[in-house]
Amino acid sequence: MVSSASNGSSSGSKTRDIDGDLAGVGYKVRSSELPQVAQNIERLENVFGNSSSDISQLASDTVMYNPSDIGSWLDTLLSEFDQTVSLPYDLSDLPDLAADQNPQPTLVTTVEEDSGIRLVHMLMTCADSVQRGDLPFAGSLIENMQGLLAHVNTNCGIGKVAGYFIDALRRRIFAQNVFLTTPYENDVLYHHYYEACPYLKFAHFTANQAILEAFNGHDCVHVIDFNLMQGLQWPALIQALALRPGGPPLLRLTGIGPPSPDDRDTLREIGLRLAELARSVNVRFAFRGVAAWRLEDVKPWMLQVSPREAVAVNSIMQLHRVLGSGPDPVGSGIETVLGWIRSLNPKIVTVVEQEANHNGEGFLERFTEALHYYSTVFDSMEACPVEPDKALAEMYLQMEICNVVCCEGPARVERHEPLAKWRDRLGKAGLRPLHLGSNAFKQASMLLTLFSAEGYCVEETQGCLTLGWHSRPLIAASAWQAAPMQDRETLLFEQ
Repeated sequence: MVSSASNGSSSGSKTRDIDGDLAGVGYKVRSSELPQVAQNIERLENVFGNSSSDISQLASDTVMYNPSDIGSWLDTLLSEFDQTVSLPYDLSDLPDLAADQNPQPTLVTTVEEDSGIRLVHMLMTCADSVQRGDLPFAGSLIENMQGLLAHVNTNCGIGKVAGYFIDALRRRIFAQNVFLTTPYENDVLYHHYYEACPYLKFAHFTANQAILEAFNGHDCVHVIDFNLMQGLQWPALIQALALRPGGPPLLRLTGIGPPSPDDRDTLREIGLRLAELARSVNVRFAFRGVAAWRLEDVKPWMLQVSPREAVAVNSIMQLHRVLGSGPDPVGSGIETVLGWIRSLNPKIVTVVEQEANHNGEGFLERFTEALHYYSTVFDSMEACPVEPDKALAEMYLQMEICNVVCCEGPARVERHEPLAKWRDRLGKAGLRPLHLGSNAFKQASMLLTLFSAEGYCVEETQGCLTLGWHSRPLIAASAWQAAPMQDRETLLFEQ
């Protein structure tokens, strides 16, 4: 027994010595892993032996990263030998397309890497030509860029994003039809985008928590939703109100949405479904649909607000659609909408907007910002669990890209602006900020646990919450309340 223990101790010491020697010469592998490494080497030799034509290509067209991590390197090489390899995104022009935050050994063809870099430069050159009005030259670049797409993986990374931006530029340069959808199709794409990634869920959860807290102690509450869509946001709030200590209040919901293209009353149908849910959890509920193509067309009297109600106005990625291209003139759409919002004297106004700046006057600046922003969004979506209809979710983003790049004037409605500009604009409109509490932060953080991907982060900044991918915020949520009104404004509301 003593001899056996001594031999075991000696064996363990030798193992540690071998591990130390391997580490000393730079190999990230333990002695216990060497049999598996040897087996993988044998497998790799067999692959090379059966594919002699591919060896020269691998020898001349590949770059090996961190070969000292030999175990992982072999696994990666074997797994990717028969697959299309992907770009590492180490592009100085697009720092937000950073490489994997937890770098692993990768195999990248120099042809694909060079093509990706050239694509980015040609996109910027094309956008600059559009801004200068040199459409013939810009048009000639479209064909060249489409040829380069054949050398990159268009299923992910820069290849996918570049494809969407090339398509948008082509539509603008050659005056082709802009990417348009019917209200029904837009609802379908919105739903798939909601399911594919956490951004819309974050918006709904954060807004609902703020509304729930604002309604505390009120027996009659009224939510005005600027974009009802399929009513996805409201089942959670109805259930939360049902569990409120002391019993639920009377809940009125006014949903704004586009008119139905046929004889159906889509808004009413959504209202009936929500009413059935409310009935099942014993929440008194009333619904009103307001059909309007634009928020500017909505008038306060359409909402039938009572002074006895606690009012919440909810805007999920809608206010930017009312912005003009320059500084807000008196009487512009955003001035009008914010004016009647304040006249309702709401208990809370929840605003969620893209944390981006796609409303600049110069086309090149707008294009560059959009390329950075949507590259990061698509990068984050690649890390989410694969959805069967993920392509439909990406089509929702493609519509936004097309509008940002193709359209000008009133047709350009995707006029995203960063939180700092919204703070200034909403403050000047007579709204004061409310602090999104710790419960909203906890809700948002718990939401991210539904997604296995690391890299999403929730941050609190001056009472607002942002959801981003690694170091870049992509969506911002804030809450507001009407500042005390003057007598004249109160009388206007009562009328």
